[in-house]
Order: sequence, then structure tokens, then C-alpha cells
Amino acid sequence: MHNDRPNIVVILADDLGYADLGCYGGEIRTPTLDRLAQGGIRMSAFHNSPRCSPSRASLLTGLQPHQTGIGILTNDDGPTAYRGNLNDRCVTAAEVLKSVGYTTAIRGKWHLAHDIKNPNDAWPTARGFDTFFGTLTGCGSYYQPGTLTRGTESAADEAIDPDFFYTDAIADEAVTFLSDHAAHGRPAPFFLYLPFTAPHWPLHARPETIASYAGVYNDGWDAIRRRRLARQKEIGLLAADTELSERDPAVLAWNDEPQKEWQVSRMQAYAAMVEELDRAIGRVVAQLEAQGDLANTLLMFLSDNGAAAEPVPLIDLEQFRERRDILTHRTKDGTAVRIGNDPTVTPGGEDTYASYGRSWANVSNTPFRLFKLWAHEGGVSAPLIAHWPAGDLQAGQILPQAYQLVHILPTLLEVTGATYPDERDGVPVHPLPGVSMLPAWRGQNSPQQPLFWEHCGNAALQEGRWKLVRQYDWPWELYDVTTDRTESHDVAGDYPEIVQQMAARWEQTAEAVGVIPFRRTLEIYHRRGVDYRHAIG
Repeated sequence: MHNDRPNIVVILADDLGYADLGCYGGEIRTPTLDRLAQGGIRMSAFHNSPRCSPSRASLLTGLQPHQTGIGILTNDDGPTAYRGNLNDRCVTAAEVLKSVGYTTAIRGKWHLAHDIKNPNDAWPTARGFDTFFGTLTGCGSYYQPGTLTRGTESAADEAIDPDFFYTDAIADEAVTFLSDHAAHGRPAPFFLYLPFTAPHWPLHARPETIASYAGVYNDGWDAIRRRRLARQKEIGLLAADTELSERDPAVLAWNDEPQKEWQVSRMQAYAAMVEELDRAIGRVVAQLEAQGDLANTLLMFLSDNGAAAEPVPLIDLEQFRERRDILTHRTKDGTAVRIGNDPTVTPGGEDTYASYGRSWANVSNTPFRLFKLWAHEGGVSAPLIAHWPAGDLQAGQILPQAYQLVHILPTLLEVTGATYPDERDGVPVHPLPGVSMLPAWRGQNSPQQPLFWEHCGNAALQEGRWKLVRQYDWPWELYDVTTDRTESHDVAGDYPEIVQQMAARWEQTAEAVGVIPFRRTLEIYHRRGVDYRHAIG
């Protein structure tokens, strides 16, 4: 017997690019997500935030991340800048759904608390989740993730198991939660939040999965980008006249790349991580099917930001080695871990700690420019799949409406009939700026709202056909996203009045949501005598 209210499952990938899934034009094998897309809806113009913690804050609270206290990452830059903690002016989806009887659970990455050692008001079980298994920090080894926690207690010993692999462990815990819920007679609908760390670096995947991609990337990034865009057009994800943005200026032409074999190995490992993520999601979907819950479950899949061009290490190697929360120095059998992007080291194994780099991130974000951290489309365009067989969605359709993370909680409110509160523990909470996406998913008219971004001084505002965007300390650029989604032709010089008007509205919104000028954060780190790179998290 189904509950009147649907179950909710929100699955979040980490650093997955717009074009990595098969159903978004990629060559990586993602049969589970492709099937969910075919049986549900895909959004071609959904947007996230440029970075993981702000995206998670926005997704869970329905607010702009600055309003929640998480404007950059989880560094505490207070009292005059962001505190890096979910504050008391926001409520999470778990808190709201719990108020109408939902059983709530999170399995995976949290990354919304500054203090990751001592349980506090920004930990999951203090924010509406009945149970938590996962990590509190932003990334780490898939074989021995740091800050592994069950409830509020360390679960580090559980990762000692030779077969422990974090992507699989998240799926194991999700399946156990679902089966236990069914075994108890489904006393209430459930909200299950599954924030995986895949495919965020380090590049860790099973050797056999990596080997299965032998030869797939031998033609290099230029050819793969062209093929992905061709498939995106073929499936109707993007318009037939969509231009491929120019190769990132910091990336060599494939023909000029001196380390082709190593570069191919990096993308093979990344592709394997995405396939293993899809396989883990497949186990969750299979469990929902087996217990008869799939039809009345709204399952949403998305990514937290665009693909990451980040090198490893992000900062000085010796400083990076001091990170015990995200770094393991030895494997379970005592072998030293080789840290960094070294062309003499093939990535993928437990004894490596590397990223796939700017060149392949440019592929992941096909056809867009720039990456995670920026507010250009490469940083904020995300796949979004919604699957709910009992929900009267336009199954199989690709929807072009532009939405972003602030629209997820309003959608969950409409779907579940829950009411957003005026306060939390006596403290007034910010009103929701967004509207529900459910009408659009059902083929009905839905209001289109301006989209707003700011992260480390990178900024954008999208209103209708126009997107105003800039990199930190650079001039504003203007693009007509109806004809130039890849932001290839800046028309700011042709429409100075539009730039001026939109820039003024961006400033008004920034002030309203509590954006702290990035220059102020940089000054804080300068006074501390700390490299500016620490200011971006």
C-alpha cells in the first residue's frame, strides 16, 4: 500500500560535467541514469552553483548559499565574512519533510559544517536527518575516506575492510535503509539524500572498470568534444546550431600533447568512476523496484557544479600533505600513496591521488566554457533527471526551461504538500526565492525567474534571453543564451544599457542575499599572511 505522499530520493554527483552521462551526450556507460531519463524528464538548462558546499546548502535549503552562511566553502572567515556553517536562518528539506511525517536519511558527503571533529548544530542529525552515514569533509580516498561517520560517531574502522570502496558503501547503506524501511511496514514516506563523492578527485576506480575503457579516449579531447556535441544535438538536448566553444586557452591541442598515454589513462579512470557511480545508483533503483516503491518515488539526479579543472595538489605539496581529513598517506597494506598529477604514475589505484585536469574537464563540460568555480555555463550547467512514474511527468521529454538549485525545495514542497516555516527554533528564516518546477515537468506553464550566481567574485545574472556574467575583477560580459548558450560572442559592447541595468539588479540581489565582496575575504587572508589560494577554500 503506497503512502499518499511520494517518497523522495535526491542523488547528487560531485564534480560531474554537463556532458558526461550517456543521456547528455557522453560516451561513458550510464545505463541506469539513461533509463531514468527515458522514463522521466531531463532538463537541458538546469543550473547549480559553481562549488560543492554552496550547491549543497542551496539544494537543501532553497536559498542562495550566501544566506545560509556558506558563501565559499566551510572555512570560518568570521566575524566579518562567511562562517562556513549552516546558520540558524535556514531550514533543510529534511527538517521540512520531517515535519509532515517523513523518515529522513542521508548516505554520503555532507560538507556543510566548519567543525568536522565535534558534533554540532551544522551536522546532519542536527539538521533534520534521522540517520547519517558518510563523510563530513569535501573529498578523499575512496578506499579510506577521512571523517567517515555514522550518526555522530567515527566510522573510520569500517573502512579498514579490504573490500571497502566509498561509492559502493553509499549504495550498500542506501539499500539497507530502503529494505529496513520496507520491512517495518512503511510507517511513513521517506526522504533519502544520496550525495556521492564520485567522480570528484582522487581518481579511484576498480582496475577492471578502468581497463574496459581501453582505446575509448585515444583520439584525444578535441575529437571527444566534437563527438559529444554532435550527440547532444542528435538527441535534442541542444539546438542544432549550437556552437562548440573554443578549446580552453590553457589546454594544448591534442596533436601537441606530449603525454598522450598518461592523459588517456586519466580520462579512463574518470570514466570508470562515473560508470561505477551509475552502477551504484542502479542498485538503489533495483531495491526500490523490488520492494514496490519505485512508482511512487520522486527520484532526482543532478551534479553539484560543473567539472573541475583543479590540479592536485591545489596548494603547496608539503602543505597539502598535512591534510588528514582528505588525504591518506598509506594504503591499507602499507604502500605509500603517490600524491599529485605525475605523468610517470598511472592513476586509479589506491596508491595514487590525482585529478584528470583542465583538458578533460573541458570535455566533461561540452560544449561550454570554463569550469567549477566560475559562473559561466561550464561552471553552473548541470544534468537534472526527474523520475516519478506516478507523478504525471512528461516521460521521455527534454525540457528547456532555465532553473537552478533554489527551485528544488519549492518543488519538494509542492510534491509533498509540506509547508515552509516562518522560523526555526524561534529564529526567523529567510523566505524562499524560488518556485516549483513541477508544472514545467508536467507540461504546464511555469513562471521563469531570474537566475543569480556569485562565488569568489565570479558572478552572473540571467534574465530571459540575457545572461550577464563576469570573472572576478574582469568586466561584465553579456550573452544571448537563446542563440549563444556557449557564451562565445560577448555582446556587452552592443548593449551597454542592458549591461548597466542588469548589473544594477545583480548588485541589488547580491546585497539582499548577503554576498560579501570577495576582496574582503582576500584581505582577511592577506592579513593572516596566508596565500590567496586558501581564500577560495
